[in-house]
Amino acid sequence: MIDTVDHALPHGITLHCRVSGEAGRPVLMFLHGFPEGAFIWDGLLAHFSRPENGGWRCVAPHLRGFGPSSSPADAQAYRAKHLVQDVVALIAAECGAGQPLAALIAHDWGGAVAWNVANQRPELLQRLLIVNSPHPGAFVRELQNNPAQQAASDYMRFLCRPDAEALLAENDFARLFGFFDTPGGGGAPDWLTPAMREQYRRQWRQGLTGPCNYYRASPLRPPGSDDPGAAAVQLPPEMLTVRVPTQVLWGLNDPALLPGLLEGLGDWVPDLRVQPLPAASHWVVHEQPEAVAAALTSLLSR
Repeated sequence: MIDTVDHALPHGITLHCRVSGEAGRPVLMFLHGFPEGAFIWDGLLAHFSRPENGGWRCVAPHLRGFGPSSSPADAQAYRAKHLVQDVVALIAAECGAGQPLAALIAHDWGGAVAWNVANQRPELLQRLLIVNSPHPGAFVRELQNNPAQQAASDYMRFLCRPDAEALLAENDFARLFGFFDTPGGGGAPDWLTPAMREQYRRQWRQGLTGPCNYYRASPLRPPGSDDPGAAAVQLPPEMLTVRVPTQVLWGLNDPALLPGLLEGLGDWVPDLRVQPLPAASHWVVHEQPEAVAAALTSLLSR
């Protein structure tokens, strides 16, 4: 059973969370990406909260700016330090002061936040599972030096436009639904059922400025003639090291995040397992939920 709870955090942000499992049990926290919401994790919340699968307390927030959670108007409110602050405060609210998550599980933008939490506050999580979300060191390297990744990430520049929200909402969110199209011109995927489409519509109708502000606030985008983007970014080694046990799931058919982003991860993440998924795209949570569940089960046994 999936319930909802609003966590009013001490710094004035409220995160609307989908939860399953008994409060007080060890916590698994799931972070979604763009253009999604906490509901993408419902199947995994239900699975891992069952006694036979560990009886975990499972928590999936709508990140700030998404759905019913707080959505500050200023794009600078979506800088990484603020997103990390939200997750750190949510961990304290769910786990209690000084208690860590059993695991942090994250996809896409949620993964960008999770990499930072694991680097800055490793004592707050025992394990990390990343699903198609680039490590910041690899992403900066590829955006600076790999023309193929620069081209694949060009959509980020579109999402920074001041009229991006209006364009995304046109024609029943046609551009947003287009993000889910099967690579190679296969059209809408099978998992995007009418019921799932309606879940997305309900969320997107609550506002698109917050989600677009993630891109406006971040310099990690392809460099252009009018915007240095990632070319101006230098990340010191101490901002890149992740010392918690980490597993990375990666759909190799992701048209936006190319396999080159997996190269060199071991230099920053000493305790690392990488599991490529040749038949999956960016939307692994929808396409292969059983693979995500199996990877998390394996990680929790470590």
